[in-house]
Amino acid sequence: MAERQEQTAADAVMTRIGQVVILHHAGDREEARHRFLDLWAEIGEYGDPLHRCTLAHYLADTQDDPWDELAWDLRALAAAEELTGDRLAEHEGTLAVRALYPSLHLNLAADYVKLGRAETARTHLRRARGAADELGDDRYGDGVRAAISRLELRLGEGDSSGGGAWGPPRQRP
Repeated sequence: MAERQEQTAADAVMTRIGQVVILHHAGDREEARHRFLDLWAEIGEYGDPLHRCTLAHYLADTQDDPWDELAWDLRALAAAEELTGDRLAEHEGTLAVRALYPSLHLNLAADYVKLGRAETARTHLRRARGAADELGDDRYGDGVRAAISRLELRLGEGDSSGGGAWGPPRQRP
């Protein structure tokens, strides 16, 4: 019974994160940032790694300063790396967490481009490409792969087969 209550509480946190994502996508970036920060304070920097990964991943998008964006994307990656097989098994969407790695590294590559650190950007871009096999053959996966290709072209990496005009490479589920 306690296990079921814990899972319900965990699902409630993910639901709350999702609600703020909707707010952000509706255009209220400032309010979304404040709500995400309130959730971060509630979860804590040592809370559930899945919650921290998801929250930091989205919180990065609400930042105005590229250094702040980088800091949140680094937090997201660090939290993802804390996730163990046992911990992932407790949550639905285990594959979805592994599928975040291409996006996590893509976002870090984009952050480093904004900061003028092309070599570090290339390193994360190669990691994004290497993790892209975890992506599904769906709209999200196609979008992340296309964004990787666009950034590769911008940085002179890869080929021109999957590119297109470069746009913001941030891809979220």
